[in-house]
Amino acid sequence: MLPAISLPTNITVKTNITATSTPRTTNTHKHKTTPFNSTLKSLCKWGNLDKALRLIESSKPTPIEEEEEEESISLFLHACISRRSLEHGRKLHLHLLRSQNRVLENPTLKTKLITLYSVCGRVNEARRVFQIDDEKPPEEPVWVAMAIGYSRNGFSHEALLLYRDMLSCCVKPGNFAFSMALKACSDLDNALVGRAIHAQIVKHDVGEADQVVNNALLGLYVEIGCFDEVLKVFEEMPQRNVVSWNTLIAGFAGQGRVFETLSAFRVMQREGMGFSWITLTTMLPVCAQVTALHSGKEIHGQILKSRKNADVPLLNSLMDMYAKCGEIGYCEKVFDRMHSKDLTSWNTMLAGFSINGQIHEALCLFDEMIRYGIEPNGITFVALLSGCSHSGLTSEGKRLFSNVMQDFGVQPSLEHYACLVDILGRSGKFDEALSVAENIPMRPSGSIWGSLLNSCRLYGNVALAEVVAERLFEIEPNNPGNYVMLSNIYANAGMWEDVKRVREMMALTGMKKDAGCSWIQIKHKIHTFVAGGSSDFRCSAEYKKIWNELSNAVKNLGYVPNTGVVLHDINEEMKAVWVCEHSERLAAVFALINTGAGMPIRITKNLRVCVDCHSWMKAVSKVTRRLIVLRDTNRFHHFENGSCSCKDYW
Repeated sequence: MLPAISLPTNITVKTNITATSTPRTTNTHKHKTTPFNSTLKSLCKWGNLDKALRLIESSKPTPIEEEEEEESISLFLHACISRRSLEHGRKLHLHLLRSQNRVLENPTLKTKLITLYSVCGRVNEARRVFQIDDEKPPEEPVWVAMAIGYSRNGFSHEALLLYRDMLSCCVKPGNFAFSMALKACSDLDNALVGRAIHAQIVKHDVGEADQVVNNALLGLYVEIGCFDEVLKVFEEMPQRNVVSWNTLIAGFAGQGRVFETLSAFRVMQREGMGFSWITLTTMLPVCAQVTALHSGKEIHGQILKSRKNADVPLLNSLMDMYAKCGEIGYCEKVFDRMHSKDLTSWNTMLAGFSINGQIHEALCLFDEMIRYGIEPNGITFVALLSGCSHSGLTSEGKRLFSNVMQDFGVQPSLEHYACLVDILGRSGKFDEALSVAENIPMRPSGSIWGSLLNSCRLYGNVALAEVVAERLFEIEPNNPGNYVMLSNIYANAGMWEDVKRVREMMALTGMKKDAGCSWIQIKHKIHTFVAGGSSDFRCSAEYKKIWNELSNAVKNLGYVPNTGVVLHDINEEMKAVWVCEHSERLAAVFALINTGAGMPIRITKNLRVCVDCHSWMKAVSKVTRRLIVLRDTNRFHHFENGSCSCKDYW
C-alpha cells in the first residue's frame, strides 16, 4: 500500500531547503467501510443470508454508527431483492419493527423494502410499508417504488391513481415518476392520460427528460398506435440507445411496415449502435415474412460473431426464419447444434419440414421427440396435420387426429378440425369432410368452411361449393376471398352468368379482390411486382431478351400456356397475355437478370400460385438449371430440374 500524501500547510525556507507539514486532522466520525460492513457485504454476495441476518440482529449500533447500520440494511435488502428472498426480508422487517428502529423512516430503505415485497408478489405488504403520513408525505422515490410495485403485479390502473395522489400531495415528479406513469399508460392503452403526462414532461422545469423517459414515451406512442408521435419523439431525442432503436423497430414491425423495419435496422447498424438479442428476435420474423434470406443470414452472422451465447428464443426465431425462407437445411443445422431445446424448438422444426413438403422427415422427428420425452401440444399437431394435408397422407392424418392426439391428452381445437376437413376434402372424401364440419363441438370458423370450399374448387364440385359458400358468407360477410373462390369455381365450370352475379355482389358491398403481388430480395433491396404491372421493366430490352429466350426454351420442353387459369370471359389470345403477366413470373425474370448464374431464386407471393405458373416455373428451373423457391399463401414450392417438391399436389 502507498502511504497517504498530505499537502504541506507550512513551508519554511532556510539555507538547506526543508519542508515541514502539519498532519491533517481527520474526522473520526466520517463514514468508511468497516470490518462489519465488509463481512456483511461478503455474506450477501455469496447468498449466505441467514448469517447476514444474524449479524444484523446481533449488532447494536451507537448513534454515531446509524449511517453504517443503514448501509448494512440496504446491502441486505438488495441481496433479498436479487434472490427474491421474501422470508429473509420479512424477518429483517420484523426485527426492525420490534426494535422500534427509526431506520425504517429512511426513504432509501423504505423504497427497497417496498420493492422486495412487490417483486415477491406481496402488494398488500408493500402498501403497508408505504402508508401515507398526512403530516409528512413520502418522498418521490417511495411513491415511485410503490407505483412500480403495482404495475409489476398487473395493477397499472392503481399505479396511475397513486401517481395522481402523489401530485395531490404536492410532490414534484421527476424522471423516475414520469417513466413509471408512462409505462402504466402503455399497459392500459390510455392515450389521454399518456398525452397529459407528456405535457407535464415538456413543462417540467428541472432539466431535460432523460433517456429512460424518452424511451417510455416512445413505448407509449407505439403501444397506442400513434406513429407520427413515435417518429417525432425519436427524432427529437438528444441521445438514443439500443432500447430506443428496439422500440422504433418493434413499432414498425407491429404495424406491418416491413420495409421501414428493415431500413431502420440498417440505419441502427450504420450508426454503430450495436444490438441486443431483443433486436434480432424482432428482426428475424420480419425477414421471414418477406423471405429476406440475405438479411436473415447477416443477422445469423452477427449472432455467431457475438461473444454472448444466443438464448433459446433467439435460436427458435432463427430456425423459423430459415424455414420460412425455404432453407430447411440451415434450419435443421441450427436445430441440431442447439445445446438446449424447448417445445417451441421442436415445433418450429416440425412446422419447417411440413411447409417445405418434407412430411416424412416431420413424422420421423415427431417420433424422436416422443423418445426424448418431450410432451407435444396443440401446435405440434397443427404442424403435422397440415403437412399430411399438403402431402396427401389421408390415412396418417386421420390416425394422428383420432388416436395420437387422444393418447397425449390434446383436445382438438378449431385449427385441428380445419386441418382434418382439409385432409378429407383434398382426398375427395366430401361426405366425410362435410360431416366433420357440421358436427364439431364448437361453432365452425371460416377456416373450416374455407378448407372445404377450396376442396370443391380442386374437384369442381359446384353444388357443394354453393352450400359451403353460403355458410362462409354468414360467418365472414366482408372476406372478399370467399366470393373470389366461388367466382373462380363458377368460371372453371363455364358458368359465366353466375360469375357475373358473384362479382356484382362484391361490387355492391364495395369489396375488391386482392391484386396478385410477388416480391424478391436482391442483396439488401426488396423488389415488388404486381400482376400486369411493372410496365417499364416489361418494356426494357433486358426483359424482352430474357423473356424471348425463356419462351423458346420452355416451348421446346413442351410447355404450352394453360389459359384455363384466366377466369374471365375473354378470347384465348388475351388470356395468354394475362397469364404471362402474373407477378411471380415478373419476379423470376427480374431475378434471372440481376443474379449470377446458378444462384437460387426465392420468390414470395401473397396468393396461391396458379396451375400454369406452377408448370412454367418447373420448365424454367430445368432450362436455367436454377433452384426456384416459391412461397405462396399455403406452402413452399421448390422447383428444381423440372420438378416441384409438392409433387403437383397442392
